[in-house]
Amino acid sequence: MLYSTKTSAEKRAGLRERLASGELQRFPGSFTPLSTRLIEEKGFEGVYISGAVLSNELGLPDIGLTTLTEVAQRAGQISRMTDLPSLVDIDTGFGEPMNVARTIHELEDAGVAGVHIEDQVNPKRCGHLDGKAVVDDDTAIKRVRAAVETRRDANLLIMARTDLRGTIPGEAGLAASIDRMKALVDAGADAIFPEAMADLSEFEAVRKAIDVPILANMTEFGKSALFTTEQLRDVGVNIVIYPVTLLRAAMGAAERVLDTIVAEGTQEASVPEMLTRARLYELVDYAGYNSFDEGVFNFTVPGRH
Repeated sequence: MLYSTKTSAEKRAGLRERLASGELQRFPGSFTPLSTRLIEEKGFEGVYISGAVLSNELGLPDIGLTTLTEVAQRAGQISRMTDLPSLVDIDTGFGEPMNVARTIHELEDAGVAGVHIEDQVNPKRCGHLDGKAVVDDDTAIKRVRAAVETRRDANLLIMARTDLRGTIPGEAGLAASIDRMKALVDAGADAIFPEAMADLSEFEAVRKAIDVPILANMTEFGKSALFTTEQLRDVGVNIVIYPVTLLRAAMGAAERVLDTIVAEGTQEASVPEMLTRARLYELVDYAGYNSFDEGVFNFTVPGRH
């Protein structure tokens, strides 16, 4: 009932232990606290909080328009709903290194288990679109160092994302990307997010080049094919995220039922595809809240004399 039964520190330590196990960790993207409850119930290992999803939920494109306040608030709402560790996208850190430092404190207070910070210039673009630009090594390193040196909980996972692969074609792009990853690890990054890898061989090359956990982004309609968990595990990937999958599925269903109402004048034909009232109440633990309420307030209010 209510929120997580684990503290933020316990969830951060748990994420570290899971990554050390060598098992692939699956982190679907949550877009609401309720969808977070569903992710946990289905047996996944973690929850991902996508910057693109937070932007899109606000009706905005993923070009760095969201603020630290907006991201920290939603990250806190999602993280407190689950015993699973949450990993949140903090884009470029919302400013210069000092802004990155404040970002880390705010997200620690929000209860997340890890963050990833990227090396794009501002304003940023979606990682699977063309036309991206990245900062130089020195700027990227300063962002990571600011995050690492600022965290108060040593178990907060600081992941560095690089978009360099998408800015240089061919083998030269992969080589430059790996060089950037090595520099970010040397700067203190606990894990690496190599964005827009072309195929499994590129993930394998990254695995051979660095010895920290690596993440694969399995987003639909992107640069990478949608590899299976078995394929990713076999090339040494440690975390796989499905950042926009649930939002796309939910919005697709919403659009279809609205079309049904327009076409037929009723939603009747779509009802079998909907979450039932009973299932919704189960997800929000309606019975648990009701039982608690009855146990605490099971008394008669005295009348006035």
